[in-house]
Amino acid sequence: MKTLTNLISVFVFVLALSTSSRAQSQSFNIDPDASQLTWTGYAEVGSWAPTGTLRLAKGYVTRTGNQISSATMTMDMTSIQHENDRLQAHLRDEAFFDVARFPTATFVLRSLSGTTATGQLTLKGVTKPVSFPVTISPDGAGLRIKGRALIDRTQFGIRYNSTSFFADLGDQAIKNEFSLQFDVLAKPVVPAKRSASR
Repeated sequence: MKTLTNLISVFVFVLALSTSSRAQSQSFNIDPDASQLTWTGYAEVGSWAPTGTLRLAKGYVTRTGNQISSATMTMDMTSIQHENDRLQAHLRDEAFFDVARFPTATFVLRSLSGTTATGQLTLKGVTKPVSFPVTISPDGAGLRIKGRALIDRTQFGIRYNSTSFFADLGDQAIKNEFSLQFDVLAKPVVPAKRSASR
């Protein structure tokens, strides 16, 4: 009888702990209109560093306790912008991001250790691991997530004017890495109200 009582006590404790963990989880949706992505490319020679914007399509974040436990962000690659129309069109064509075939790119968080986020980036149909520093702070009832990722475009099949694949490029050479700076607002998901039963 004592053994049965102990087993029941353990079961109740585990159930309470599980319920408590679920209660601490909170979901957030990323607000694309209140978020900003800025990309910067770099020439191998000189100071040329074109900069433009990119729009988030959607995303979500889950926080368990005080820790981000999961996150997914989808970027609208068709929204790549630059003040130079010719360069903008070039970035959207097959030589770079081929947005007609690959209209979105996705980052899925795998772990967050201190201020380092590690996850899987899918770009131009290729998935590779990436890591970068982030800062997360409260913003009203939501979360403000900021950081800057350096991405090696050649890992995703984007080899245009890369000295890793082409020789004698001179001042036309472009660095393999480009940066993606982000300032993202995630707002808490408001549970839908249940309709009153008749």
